[in-house]
Amino acid sequence: MDAVVRWLHLVAASVWLGGLITVGALVPALRRAGATREMLQAMARRFGTVSWTALGVAAFTGAWQAVDHLGSPVLVWKVGLVALAAGLALWHQAAARDQSPAVRGAIQGAILLVSLAIFAVAVRL
Repeated sequence: MDAVVRWLHLVAASVWLGGLITVGALVPALRRAGATREMLQAMARRFGTVSWTALGVAAFTGAWQAVDHLGSPVLVWKVGLVALAAGLALWHQAAARDQSPAVRGAIQGAILLVSLAIFAVAVRL
């Protein structure tokens, strides 16, 4: 069972981070190609569904696995970074309509950097 939980955790985390990288690469290209705001919003909504599901699976399976690492300072860092990434993503999603593309891009960049840091810290667990 532990191997299945770990596998689910790694797949979900990969979907989250891979999605961030993919969207980060696609949005500027789509803008240059003339994609409308409605098209970008549709893509963002679909990505939101996939990414929030992946984050939920990763959080659930991560909590399951955390029992083996209770008291670890590395776990504290990882949980803190996950909370930061989720908070940034919530802020981004809630305020995206009122933000300029530059601000949205900066927030997405911050989410990506924090997510990369989560992976870096996770390697130490």
